[in-house]
Amino acid sequence: VAPATPICEVPSSAMTGTVVELSCKETEGSPPSEYQWYKNGVALLEKTGAGSARAANVTYTMNKKSGTLLFNTVTKNDTGEYFCEASNGIGLPQKCSAKRMQV
Repeated sequence: VAPATPICEVPSSAMTGTVVELSCKETEGSPPSEYQWYKNGVALLEKTGAGSARAANVTYTMNKKSGTLLFNTVTKNDTGEYFCEASNGIGLPQKCSAKRMQV
């Protein structure tokens, strides 16, 4: 079953230095969808753990299975338009409308 349009939760504003979690979920896709977050139309890279020292300015962890995008400490650089896309290899990927987060 192709994924449905995911529901994205993006806070409209966040305080610098706080922990912020964005979430993305759809329940119709079978097999379960994987989620990809975008900022200002650019796909965010999946980062797991601290192995990516070269990307020192990356302040988030993206979980493609659960659809969460977690900022450990948001900075002004994290301000932007965010949306996520759900895909499971069946039908077209579905994305939610972009929402702006102001830090």
